[in-house]
Formats: sequence, C-alpha cells, structure tokens
Amino acid sequence: MRICSLLPSTTEIVCALGMSASLVGKTHECDYPPEVNHVPVVTKSLIDHSESTSSEIDRHISEAMHRGSGIYAIDDLVLGKINPDLILTQELCEVCAVSYSQVETSVRKLEADIDVISLEPTTLGGILETIVEIGDATGSPLKARELSNSLQKRIDHVREMTSSSSFNPKVLSLEWLDPPFCGGHWIPEMIGYSGGVDAVSLNGSPSKEIKWEEAVTASPDLVILMVCGFDLEKTATEFLSLAKDQSWGAEFWGNFKGDTYVVDGSSYFSRPGPRIVDGLEILAEIIQPKIFPRTRSNSEWTKIL
Repeated sequence: MRICSLLPSTTEIVCALGMSASLVGKTHECDYPPEVNHVPVVTKSLIDHSESTSSEIDRHISEAMHRGSGIYAIDDLVLGKINPDLILTQELCEVCAVSYSQVETSVRKLEADIDVISLEPTTLGGILETIVEIGDATGSPLKARELSNSLQKRIDHVREMTSSSSFNPKVLSLEWLDPPFCGGHWIPEMIGYSGGVDAVSLNGSPSKEIKWEEAVTASPDLVILMVCGFDLEKTATEFLSLAKDQSWGAEFWGNFKGDTYVVDGSSYFSRPGPRIVDGLEILAEIIQPKIFPRTRSNSEWTKIL
C-alpha cells in the first residue's frame, strides 16, 4: 500500500504501526519520527512563519482566512508522482493542515482511484479510535489494537494514580499567547485525568480566544503554556519577549501568584497521535509532582516562572 499522510499525527500513527516503508508522501510539518525525513513533501505553507511572533502569525492567518485564500497548498505534481492508494487527512482545523476540500480537489485532478480518510478526533478516546481506523484501512488491525490498548493502559494508570488526590489545582492552559487562546478538544480532558481542574472548561470543543479578564476570573493556580506548533524553546522565547511588554495581559500577569510552566506543545499536545499520551504523563508530573516524580527532560517541560 502507498500511503500519503497529510497530518503530522497520522504520519506518526502510520510509523507506530510499523508501516513507515509504505509512506510515500507527507506534509511539510511532518518531522517525527526521524525515518520519515526522506519521504516526499506534498504540502507547503503559503505564509512564512519561521521568524514571526504569535501576534504576527495570528494576523497573517486571519487575513488569509478573510480573503478565503487558505493557508496551505498541495503540490499536485508531487502528489501525482507518488501515486498514493490512500490519503489520510482531516476536517478538524483549517489552521492546522490543508482542508478536506483542497484534498478533494487535488484527488479529482488526478483522476485516480484513491481512498481518502478524514479523521476528526476531539477526545483521547477519539484519538485511540483513529489509530484503530488507520490500522483497519492499512491492513494492520491487530497491531493497531495492540497500540491502542497499550496507550489506554497508560491513560488508565494516570487516572487511577490521581483519582484519590485531594490536591486538584486549577489549571489554565494556553494554546496561543498573543492573543491568548485556551486549550480545547482533548486538553481539558488531559488536565482532568492528570489530577487538575481545567480553568476554562472546553471538553471536546475547539480552542478559543479568551480575554485576559476571563483568565483573571478563572483564578488558576498554575498556567501551562502549550503553544500549538511551537516547541518548548520557541514557546519560552516568545513568552519571555511578551512578558517584557507591560501591556500584554497586565491585568492577569500582574496579579497571578502561581507557577507558570512551558511544554513542547508541538510534539505532545497539538498532534492527536500516540505521543499525546506522553503529553498526559508530562501534565501528571507538573500537576501532581508528589504522585508522579519527574522523569521527563527539560526539553519536554520546564518551570519558567
């Protein structure tokens, strides 16, 4: 089977199922695992964000969406050359990846018999179901169920260990910094499983922009910065730069007395794949340190304030 993955998460799933050799196409953002480095890239970003701040990125995306021009493009020439049997894509978020309509348009141009599977998990359980669905579609059902079951056991372990804790801090998760967006979809669930209480509950719902006044009203005990698409270093650099601007969230940060943590959002929180369970375990170390002594590296999470 020849598989084209249009999501970093599905690329990770395909490889976790032992099918990296079947991967013939990937996105420009697929950077894990290392064995996919040689796989042809079939997408590109229409906006160069490499040196942009989160405020600039937000403005560029808003302008592009307003114009209806989109943010990403598919290279139809490359897609034709790799000649996939199966394309894995999504309809969950047009800001995160190429839209389903773009994929449909490109497939029609090829006039080929290609199966397209669109995946839209919004919860941890949905992510595990995605793994099984991909396993069924790629002829790896047993491997997929083994992987799903092993991940479920790790999730259950975290839940069981935190279930009796009388210490349940209120957590504000920020998926974007300027403007601030609170964590959505599976993030509130992860916080709850890790022994915390989500300060702005959005279980199963998309991340949304909040006003700093809402953050003040939520009165969190700690803040976790898990910026979508940013690793820990980039998130920390952005946060420290913004913190120098006294106008950025002054009403919140000027009064917040709790701890602030930075995590690798791109690897462990933004992508609905196997490493989302690593993200859960990272949260458990941050939120319940007496139950889960630290085992993770400083490149995965660190206290910044």
